[in-house]
Amino acid sequence: MTIFYSEHSKVYVAVDCIIFGFDEGKLKVLIGKRQMDPGRGEWSLYGGFVGAQESVDDAANRVLYELTGLRNLYMRQVGAFGSVDRDPGERVVSIAYYALINVKDYHDKLRKEHGVEWVNFNELPDMYSDHRTMISKARQLMSDTIKTEPISFRLLPKLFTLTQLQRLYEAVNGELVDKRNFRKRIKEMDFIEKTELIDKTGSKRGAYLYRFNKRVFKKDSIFKL
Repeated sequence: MTIFYSEHSKVYVAVDCIIFGFDEGKLKVLIGKRQMDPGRGEWSLYGGFVGAQESVDDAANRVLYELTGLRNLYMRQVGAFGSVDRDPGERVVSIAYYALINVKDYHDKLRKEHGVEWVNFNELPDMYSDHRTMISKARQLMSDTIKTEPISFRLLPKLFTLTQLQRLYEAVNGELVDKRNFRKRIKEMDFIEKTELIDKTGSKRGAYLYRFNKRVFKKDSIFKL
């Protein structure tokens, strides 16, 4: 380290990770009780400080891996949050990221070890500092992106029903969609393939299972809902 900028006050840089999941027809967020001061015991996102030898992206990837044990997650930067009084402990600027995972891929043992829970987006409690603001902004970014990029398949199992896909879009966008038009649009997309497998958990008749074909999507490279 050098002696440059010694006349300036120091500011801490942190990352906070907003992890979205989709389960039982609901959009969910992974949060837990804060285990450090200030704010001990308050609901909070999972995050950490950026190390001297890592970029903010590297720090976010490290935090995500520590929490989930998963690599190569879909992750996007939400923005910087730097209100002067956002952290009562020190002057902290936080870079927020959101990530998408399939809830079933997250081992419940690891979740319990970290003391975090899946909470419905529409039932979020009061949270530490500006964490609810971070989540709201992340949800809006995801809502904008899901209409033009196939990120929805990061939240679903490899095999899914069209009803599951529709419920996911409704949960992310916060509004109902027309079932007939939605299915018509989906069936026009070659990269969403119908299989011969049937899911009978919802009814005796059952529903066909579909899958996302990444190779076909790369060739088409067009996605719009």
